[in-house]
Amino acid sequence: MAFKHLFKAQLNWSSKQNQEESKRFYGKSHQIQIEGKPVLGISAAKAFKGDPELYNPEDLLLSSLVSCHMMSYLYACSQNGIEVLSYSDNAEATLEVNPDGSGRFTAVRLNPKVTITDSSKIELALELHQKANQLCFIANSCNFPVLHNVSCEVGTI
Repeated sequence: MAFKHLFKAQLNWSSKQNQEESKRFYGKSHQIQIEGKPVLGISAAKAFKGDPELYNPEDLLLSSLVSCHMMSYLYACSQNGIEVLSYSDNAEATLEVNPDGSGRFTAVRLNPKVTITDSSKIELALELHQKANQLCFIANSCNFPVLHNVSCEVGTI
C-alpha cells in the first residue's frame, strides 16, 4: 500500500517590498514559510533580474536532488552493511532558456565522493548510487536525466 504525505508551504510577496527602478519588471524577492521552520528568503536567479544574495528556485531544485540522493544512498548503504565515513558532492544543473522565455533543466550531474571503511565493498558502494537514484523521491519526480559521476575511497574512523 502506498503512503501519502502532504507538504505545505506558504508564499508571501508584496509589490511594496519589491520596489524596482523600472515599472517594467516586478521584483522577484519573496518569502516561503513552512510551519515550524525559519522563513526562507527567495528571489529569481541574478540572470533573471533577481537578488543574487537570496536562494532561487533553481538553487533549491538542485539542492533538493543532491540532498535526496545522499539520504537515499546512505539508506541503501545501511541496508547493505556499508559503513560510510563521509559523503560530499559538487553537483551541477544545466538550464536551457528558450527565446520565448520558457525553459527547463536538461540534466543534473551529481558528483558524489564517498569514503567507506571496507575496501572489499567499494564496487558495491559505487553500484548503490543507481539504487539511490531509484529510491530518491525528487529524482523520481524529474523529467530530465540525473547523471552520476561517482567515486569511492577507503578511510579510517
